[in-house]
Amino acid sequence: MSIKQDERVREITIPHDAKIFEALRRMDSANRKLLILERNGKFFSLLSIGDIQRAIIRNVSLDTPVYRIVRQNIRIAHPTDSFEKIREMMLEHRTEFLPVINNGDVVNVYFWEDVFGKLQAKIKGEMDIPVVIMAGGKGTRLKPITNVIPKPLIPIGEKTILEMIIDRFHKYGVKDFYISLNYKSEMIKYYLGNLNLNDINIHYLEEQAPLGTAGSLSLLREKVEGRCFVTNCDILVNEDYKEVLDYHIESKSLLTIVGVIKTETIPYGLIESDENGRVIWINEKPTRSYVFNSGMYVIEKRALEFIPENRYLNMTDLVTALISAGEKVSYFPVSENSWIDIGEWDKYLRTLENYELVKRFFENW
Repeated sequence: MSIKQDERVREITIPHDAKIFEALRRMDSANRKLLILERNGKFFSLLSIGDIQRAIIRNVSLDTPVYRIVRQNIRIAHPTDSFEKIREMMLEHRTEFLPVINNGDVVNVYFWEDVFGKLQAKIKGEMDIPVVIMAGGKGTRLKPITNVIPKPLIPIGEKTILEMIIDRFHKYGVKDFYISLNYKSEMIKYYLGNLNLNDINIHYLEEQAPLGTAGSLSLLREKVEGRCFVTNCDILVNEDYKEVLDYHIESKSLLTIVGVIKTETIPYGLIESDENGRVIWINEKPTRSYVFNSGMYVIEKRALEFIPENRYLNMTDLVTALISAGEKVSYFPVSENSWIDIGEWDKYLRTLENYELVKRFFENW
């Protein structure tokens, strides 16, 4: 392997007993969803973001060593495999890299960008499901720019965030988009009306007054037949949307939240004590993890019955109502760097500073 490739391989290699949260951080820093695990300098296995997601859904602690959650069936190549065979394997399975293993040693790694260049991996399966984009808010946290243009039309590079959301879902075969409008609605309709949106149907849900992050969904009752994706207009999620949808269906949930995994290391020793105040342990620089709401959901049509007509309602209120009624609400976890939020000035400016990363983030997958 070349020095350049050696550096890339080191970047995606971690010990087999590294903790799950450490693997997530490495995936985020390397901008990869697959890692090589090694033990005693030898190849041990491959760890995918899917392995981590399944573990988190099962409430496995992020302090768990990753070797405990890897799947049995992994894809590797051998020195006798031809380049054509390797290429076909990567293309068929959308493998972002494929290691060549000989007697436990990683002798080569084929990266997608080296084998296919800018060719995008084919999406596994299409989705015949509408997408609702909540674009009616005033974007007060982004003033003064939103005094001039609405938040959905804020640019990231050469496109608006609204276009990027539509493009991303369209890659999965989505053709029907419902856009909830209120603030500066005419400007949004005019902008979209002048785009060349081939094979895409845009429908508008027009609020007569602000209805919150869920209230306008009541307007969907006679428009959708089954389930739909719902997303805020100020977030981007780099995830396999088909996997999100499949999980929602398999879990038989009325609503599934796309949740973002956040890990933080507390830079102090935390004092643990018993009920008498006696110190029993000092936990030095512990890592804590939690999952927060990304602003993207999959919702069954029946959930719309819980939304009153023409009443202000936030998505958190809908989730609370479903849980109180005994309905199943679940979540699908994604890593922190798989989520971009431009809803506040500092976050938007950070996105612009890292535009090239964001661009690769969406072009590759």
